[in-house]
Amino acid sequence: MYPVLNKWKEPFQYPRPEQAAQSNIEGPDTGGKAKRKPRPKNTVRTLKQMWSYLTVYKGRLAAVMIMVLLSSAFSLLGPYLAGTAIDHFIMNRDSGFITFLIGMAVVYILHSITMWLQSIWMITISQQTVYRMRVQLFEHLHRLPIPYFSKRQHGELMSRVTNDIDNVSSSLNSSVIQVFSSVLLLIGTVSVMLSLSPMLTLLTFLIVPLMVLGMKWITKQTGRLFKEQQRNLGDLNGYIEETLSGQRIVKAFSQEQTVVAAFKQRNERIRVSGFWAQTISGFIPKLMNALNNLSFAIIAGIGAIFVLNGAITVGVIVIFAEYSRQFTRPLNDLANQWNTLLSAVAGAERVFDVLGEDEERKDEGAAIELAEVKGAVAFEEVTFAYEGRTATISDVSFVMKPGETIALVGPTGAGKTTLIQLLCRFYDASGGRITIDGRDSRTIKRESLRSHMAFVLQDPFLFEGTIRENIRYGKLDATDVEVEQAAKLANAHSFIVKLRDGYDAVLKPDGSGISQGQKQLLAIARAILANPSILVLDEATSSIDTVTEIKIQEALQRLMQGRTSFVIAHRLNTIQQADQIVVLENGTIIEKGSHIQLLERKGFYSTLVSRQLEA
Repeated sequence: MYPVLNKWKEPFQYPRPEQAAQSNIEGPDTGGKAKRKPRPKNTVRTLKQMWSYLTVYKGRLAAVMIMVLLSSAFSLLGPYLAGTAIDHFIMNRDSGFITFLIGMAVVYILHSITMWLQSIWMITISQQTVYRMRVQLFEHLHRLPIPYFSKRQHGELMSRVTNDIDNVSSSLNSSVIQVFSSVLLLIGTVSVMLSLSPMLTLLTFLIVPLMVLGMKWITKQTGRLFKEQQRNLGDLNGYIEETLSGQRIVKAFSQEQTVVAAFKQRNERIRVSGFWAQTISGFIPKLMNALNNLSFAIIAGIGAIFVLNGAITVGVIVIFAEYSRQFTRPLNDLANQWNTLLSAVAGAERVFDVLGEDEERKDEGAAIELAEVKGAVAFEEVTFAYEGRTATISDVSFVMKPGETIALVGPTGAGKTTLIQLLCRFYDASGGRITIDGRDSRTIKRESLRSHMAFVLQDPFLFEGTIRENIRYGKLDATDVEVEQAAKLANAHSFIVKLRDGYDAVLKPDGSGISQGQKQLLAIARAILANPSILVLDEATSSIDTVTEIKIQEALQRLMQGRTSFVIAHRLNTIQQADQIVVLENGTIIEKGSHIQLLERKGFYSTLVSRQLEA
C-alpha cells in the first residue's frame, strides 16, 4: 500500500504553464514510477463514439435542432427590427409604431420559448445518454477479467464511472446546442451584414485573425491541462479509496500524518492543474471582450463617416453594432464550449478506454454447461506464468476423487492461490490442462463451472445489507427457512439471534460491526446455502481465536462433507485430516501424500510440522 508514498517525498514545485501541460503523474497503478504521458487520444474517434450514443435519439435531436434553428432566426431578427424601427419610426416618423413594437415583443417571446424547449429536450437526451453509458460501463466492468482489476486502483475506476461521465453529461446538456447555435448565428450574422454593407462587414472581419490566433494558443494549452486535471482527479480518488479502506492499518502504524501529507501532494496537483486550466481558459472572454470593443469602435467611427456621406442609414449602424457583438459572441461561446468539450472528451476517452478493454476471454463455441458435477478434479502437467513474468506454476500434477479433500501447503509465493485461480478459470493455464469429471475445464462455460463452486476466504467479503441478504447471496432464490438452516449448520444462528434485529440486522459496508469470526461464520453459511460440488477454503481459520475456531472447524466439517475440497492453510488441525497434502515450493510440487506419509518421509512438510509444534 505504502510504496507509492515514496514518490511524494520530493519537494513539490509549482510548474509553469508549459510544464503543467506536459506533466504526467500517474496514479499508484504505475508501481510508484512516473511514466511518459501517453500520446494524445484520437479526439475525432471519441466524438464519433459519442455520436453513436446520440443517434439513438434521432427524432428528439431533430426537434432540438429545429428549435435551435428557430431561436437563432429570432435572435437575428431582433436587432434587424430594432435598426428598422430607428430608420422608419424615429428618423422618418412613420406610422404603425405600436404594431411594430407588438411584433418585436412576439419575436422575443418566441425566442425565449424556443430556447426553453431546446434546453429541456437536450437535457432529457443527455441524461438518458449518460444513463446508458454508465450502465454499459458498469456491466462491462463485470465482464472484464480479474487481472484487469489487479493492475488498477478501484478508486480510479470509480472516478471513470462517476466524475468522467458527469463531465460528459455537463457537456451534452449545453455544449451540443451551443455549438450548433453559434455556428448558425455566425452564418446568419455574416449573411445579413454582407447584404447591408460589404465594406463595414470587411472592417468587422479585421479582428477575426486576432481571434483565431488567440483561440488557437489558448485551446492548445487548456486541452492538455484539462486532461491532466482528469488524470490527477482519478489518482486522488484512487488514493482516497485506498486509504479509507486501509484505515485500520494506517492507525495501527500511526501513519496518519504521512497519509495526509501524501493526500495534500495529490490535492495540490489537482489545484495546480485546475488553476492553470481555468486561468488560461479565462483569457478567452477577456480577449473576446477586448476585440469586441475594438470592432464596435471601428463600426461606430467608419459608420458615422458613411452616414454623413449618405452611403448607409443610422439604423444600419445600429444593426451592425449589435451584429458585431453577435458576431463575436458566437465565437466567444464556441471558444468557451470548446474548453467544456475538451474536458468532456478527456472524460469520454477515459470511459471508452475501459469499454475498449478486452472482456474476459469468451467461452469456446463448443463449451458446455454442467448440469451436475461429481467433483473429480485433475491437474495434468499444469504450467502458468502471469503476463510478462517467469513461470509461477511449473508441471503441477495431482488427481482428486469426488468428495476428497486436498490441502495445499507451502511458503508464501509458492503458488497455492494461483492453483485455485486456475481452477476457477480466473486465469487459464499456459500449458497442461485441468479436468473436471474428466472434461477439460476450458471446454466448460465459466459461469457454469463457477456455479458449482463456493469459496470461504481468509478475509470474507460481506456487502452492505442485512445478514439474511448476505447469506442468501449464495442462492438468491433461497427461502428464509433455507437461510436460517444454513446459518444453523454454520454455527452462526446463535450469534445472529442475539443481535437486535436478528437476521434483518443491517451490516455496514464490508461487514464492519461484527467480529472477524462472525464474518467467517456468515461466509460459511453462504457457502452451505450455495450447496457447491467443489469447495475452496483459503486460510478460512487464520486470525481467529481458539473458541471461534472450534465453531468454524465444526461448520467447515459439515460444509466439506461429501464435497471435493481444496484447503489452503498453515495450521495443522486444518490440514492433517486431508486425504491428500500437496506441498509446493516455487511453483512446483516437492512432496505429496497424506499427513502420516509425509511425516514418515521427514522432508519439508515434516520440518514445517516440527516448527509449528515447537512454537
